[in-house]
Amino acid sequence: MTRKQEETACTANIPPPLVVSSAGAEHTRILAARLGRLLVAGDFVALVGPLGVGKTCFVQGLAAGMGIEANITSPTFIIMRYHPGRPALCHVDAYRIADADELHDIGIWDFADHCVVAVEWAERVRPLWPPDAIVVEMQFADDRRVISISGSGERWRQLAAELEQ
Repeated sequence: MTRKQEETACTANIPPPLVVSSAGAEHTRILAARLGRLLVAGDFVALVGPLGVGKTCFVQGLAAGMGIEANITSPTFIIMRYHPGRPALCHVDAYRIADADELHDIGIWDFADHCVVAVEWAERVRPLWPPDAIVVEMQFADDRRVISISGSGERWRQLAAELEQ
């Protein structure tokens, strides 16, 4: 089997991204809450997209779906905010992070095993993403937002199957 055939075989069983067009903030929160209900401690959610596309809004929905009732705001200036719950949520904003090492030094991995880690501006710290990261890519599309949720490995297979229902 050639390398290309091996790569194709490895990715053949990975479900395609879930792509949704969001009409507004409330729709984005509802979609995120569906995902949030499925998350468990150890999950890493990488949020990618331009300024103002709704990354914080998406994290608000995640938290609601996880049963966290706290007021979720962007931790832009403090970098990381911890929200207790079952599981807890570690909300990170990597916008002001110079490089992945800085985020590592802050201690993000001290939380990773016992909470869901959601990172806004995750593209800035791509080297830190675990192999099974759940990737939420958000883009502007006229007066809507296009949200693509994807991943790899067994965890994504589980989530994709649940989200399809």
